[in-house]
Amino acid sequence: MKPFRSAPSYKPPYFTPSQIDRMCCDELSNEGLLPGSPEPIRIDRFIEKRFKVSPQYEDLPDGVLGFTRFGKNGVKAVVISSALDAEGGTVAERRVRTTMAHEGGHGLLHAHLFALDEIPLHLFDKDSHSGDQILCRDVHGDEKKAHRYDGRWWEVQANRAMSGLLCPRLLVQEAIKPFLSPAGLLGVEVLVEDRREAAVRALADIFNVNPAVTRIRITQLFPLQTGQLHL
Repeated sequence: MKPFRSAPSYKPPYFTPSQIDRMCCDELSNEGLLPGSPEPIRIDRFIEKRFKVSPQYEDLPDGVLGFTRFGKNGVKAVVISSALDAEGGTVAERRVRTTMAHEGGHGLLHAHLFALDEIPLHLFDKDSHSGDQILCRDVHGDEKKAHRYDGRWWEVQANRAMSGLLCPRLLVQEAIKPFLSPAGLLGVEVLVEDRREAAVRALADIFNVNPAVTRIRITQLFPLQTGQLHL
C-alpha cells in the first residue's frame, strides 16, 4: 500500500509594493519598452513581447473586463472584453490599456502558480477563476473599489503591477517634478495638497491613462499624510 500523501499546502505569493514596482521597471526595460522620459507605455507591445501572445477581444460576461489564460509554460492568452473596445473614445481606450496592464500583472506575478503539478486553485475565490483562467472583474477602473477588492490578494497584486507598468516609478518621479514644492528647513520636495489634482490630470495625459489611475499611483508614491516620495 502506498503511503498517504496530503495535498501540498500552498500559500499566496507575497510581494512588497516596492518589489512589484522594481519588477515592472525591469520587465519593461528588458523588452526595450521603458522610455527614457515620461510618455505612454506601449502596453500592447509589452504583452506581445513578454508573453509571446497578442491581446485578443471576445464577448465576455457582464462585469468581466478581461482574463488571462495560463499553461505550464506561462501565459497562453490575454483576453479583453470586446465591449470595452467597442465603446470608443479616450476613456474607453484608456480602460483597455488599464485592463491589458492588469492582465500583464497577473502574467508577471501569478503564472508560476499554474505551472505546478497541482494548480492551487483553492487560493482563489470560486467566481474569480475558470480552470486555467483568472477572471478580472470590473473593479480596477474604480478608485473606491481599487483599494478594497474584498480580500482578493491576486487582484490587489495585479493592480499594483498595472500601476507599475503604465506609470513606472522612475518616470512618475520625473513627470511630477513641476508639481513639487520645497518644504521644511531642509527644503525636502513634497507634493502639497492644492497641487495634487493638477498633477493627477497632467500625468493622466502624459501616460495616457484615466485620472483614477494616476490619482491612485500618485497616492502610492506620494502619500497624503506627508506628500513626500515614499521610498
